[in-house]
Amino acid sequence: MKKIILSMAFIALLASCQDKTKEKIEDATDAVGTEVEQKIDTLGQKLDTLGNKIDTAADSVKSKTKKAVEKGAEKIEEGAKKVQDAVKK
Repeated sequence: MKKIILSMAFIALLASCQDKTKEKIEDATDAVGTEVEQKIDTLGQKLDTLGNKIDTAADSVKSKTKKAVEKGAEKIEEGAKKVQDAVKK
């Protein structure tokens, strides 16, 4: 009889511990999920910012390159005019 009562008490103890453990696991899972979502959101924002910086840098490079090419073309034209003038003389 003692064995039966002790067995039942042990089973009841395991069952109650199992419920508490499940609750803790669920809470921990929710916390981890929330933290992962926050980190993903933060990473997404950082990637957007980086993308904007890259776009700005690319636009700046394009603008500077265009100006440099235009200046180079002007100098070539000036040189060509000087050569034409020298040939005419």
